[in-house]
Amino acid sequence: MEYITVQEAAKKWKISERLVQRYCAEGRIDGIRKFGKSWGIPSSAVKPQDPRKKKKHPVLRRSRSQPIVFSEFMPLMNTPFKPGCCLDYINEMEDGPRKEIALAEYHYFSGQPEKAIQEVELYLTCSEAGYRLSSCWIYAYANLSVGQIQHAQYALTEIKNTLVANDEKAPYICAIEDFVVFAASILLHLPLPEGMPPTQEFLPLLPSGLRAFALYVQAHFLYLKEDYGKSVGIVEGALNMGASRYPIPAIYLHLVSVMDYMSLKQTQQAQKHLLAAWEIARPDDLIEGFGEHHGLLGGMLEAVIKPGWPEDFKRIIAITYRFSAGWRKIHNPETGHDVADDLTTTEFVTAMLAARGWTNQEIAKHMNISSHTVKRYISTVLQKLGIHQRQELKKYMLK
Repeated sequence: MEYITVQEAAKKWKISERLVQRYCAEGRIDGIRKFGKSWGIPSSAVKPQDPRKKKKHPVLRRSRSQPIVFSEFMPLMNTPFKPGCCLDYINEMEDGPRKEIALAEYHYFSGQPEKAIQEVELYLTCSEAGYRLSSCWIYAYANLSVGQIQHAQYALTEIKNTLVANDEKAPYICAIEDFVVFAASILLHLPLPEGMPPTQEFLPLLPSGLRAFALYVQAHFLYLKEDYGKSVGIVEGALNMGASRYPIPAIYLHLVSVMDYMSLKQTQQAQKHLLAAWEIARPDDLIEGFGEHHGLLGGMLEAVIKPGWPEDFKRIIAITYRFSAGWRKIHNPETGHDVADDLTTTEFVTAMLAARGWTNQEIAKHMNISSHTVKRYISTVLQKLGIHQRQELKKYMLK
């Protein structure tokens, strides 16, 4: 097949090159191919119809029995690929928006936010709702990781605007709306919006992979309420009902169990779930979640991952510093609650355990360091925070 460039197509159709790029990104030109960073357009391709002449958001009006938006929204998260075969699965996908969204998901979950941002930028205004929502969601969290808070806030606002723009939303569109809003609120530790429906209303409408991740968010919510037993119950139930088939949700489900069991001082169970998450994540380098949750894992990364996989541990800590800095810029102004931002990761973990009532001896045994070293860390933390007693640590720590 003979291909022409974006510039040639723009001249042929008498439109701007930017608009041609957008048509390519949205998959609205039949037979297009991507060669490196450039698009190849079949010389016989016709100019796509102006979307303003179509009905608004046609994807929202598809048959309820065929919710195409589900295959467009976070396709990698919603796929039961075999660990170690993530990139193989993506490479086998047909070229086009779905493949590029899946690749952006991979880059985000493997700790490469800059690549994820670049890959989804073209789809932030895509006419297909699933691609647009996926792009905005990835763009928001990836920009947190690179410190571009205004870009992250723009994407979160764009999600809201996209979802409220249509007055005749089908039930599955409402389910995705509720899922996105619920996840953003819980994972950023922000108050839930007024009028948020109970999770049992939208969970059954989500496809299996997204439902598994939504159950992780629900378990995380219960963890924040200190209902650790119920949180663990949700995780165990989700994994037993098939969530373990979906690597990305499964990683996050295991990680929230680590958080629960560390809060219950059941370190053996916590270690079991951490290693289960690591076994799923390591073959595909899906380490982002470990960095995001570092402060909540109660030193388990230092106790387990650091001795066995020191280079991976260094990369996880780099993710932690990067993500947590952006997370605090969103969290602290919105909630009015300060979370300490000038502690090292080891100091933060030590302080977290101390704030939860762990003794110096218990912390030392768990982290495989001496009680004297723990005492020194706590002393440094108190000095940095300008407080005098360890009982005061809690207001500066994560829950």
